[in-house]
Amino acid sequence: MSRPAAILWDWDNTLVDGWAAIEAGLNAAFRAFGLPEWDRAQVLANVRKSLRESFPPLFGPDWERARDIFYGEVKARHLEVVAPMPGAAAAILAAGRVSPQGVVSNKQGPLLRAEAVHLGWAPHFAALVGAGDAVRDKPDAAPILMALETLGVPASPEVWYVGDTALDMQAARAAGCRAVLLGDASHDGGIAAARPDAVFADGHALQAHLLSLAIP
Repeated sequence: MSRPAAILWDWDNTLVDGWAAIEAGLNAAFRAFGLPEWDRAQVLANVRKSLRESFPPLFGPDWERARDIFYGEVKARHLEVVAPMPGAAAAILAAGRVSPQGVVSNKQGPLLRAEAVHLGWAPHFAALVGAGDAVRDKPDAAPILMALETLGVPASPEVWYVGDTALDMQAARAAGCRAVLLGDASHDGGIAAARPDAVFADGHALQAHLLSLAIP
C-alpha cells in the first residue's frame, strides 16, 4: 500500500488492553441488575458498540443507572490497568514518520483522552475522538469524519482506519476510508467476517510496513 494521507486508530484491543476495567464495570452493572456476569471471553466477544447504543438493549429503560454504575467502576481503575498492546508504541512512532494520526474509539471521550495522557501518547495524536464526541458513534462515519476534519485531511481510500473488529472495518468503509485490520479478529468471527482491505498480524508487523513508507 502507498503512504497514507492519515492514519486513524481504534483504541481498545488495537492500541491498548484496558479490558480489566471494562469487565469490572460491566459486571458491577450486571450484579446491580441481577444479571449473569460475563467472563473475559464474553466481554471480548460482545463489546463493540458505544455505551449509549449497547446499554439500552442490555438494561432496558433503567439503562442510565447501569451506565452510572459502569462508569463509576471504570473511572476508579482504568488508569491502573490500561497497558499497550504488543508493538503498539512502536507502530505509533512509525506512523508519526508517515502521516498525521488520530484515534477514533467507542470508549467515552474523556476516558479515552485520560488514558492517552496517562500513557504519554497524547502528543502523537492530532485528534482523540471518543464515544459521545460526534453526533453518532461507530460504526457510523461521523466520528471518523470529525477526526479527519481536525487533521485537515479529507476522507478517502488514502486514509487508513486501523482496528481489530468487523465493526471497525464497517466504520472505515462508511467513511470512505481504507479498512485495516490489526490481528486475526479471532474474537469477532475471524478475518473473513471482518472483510478488511489489508491485514497486519500485530503492531510489530504494522510498524515494519510503516517504516518502509516513512518520509526520509
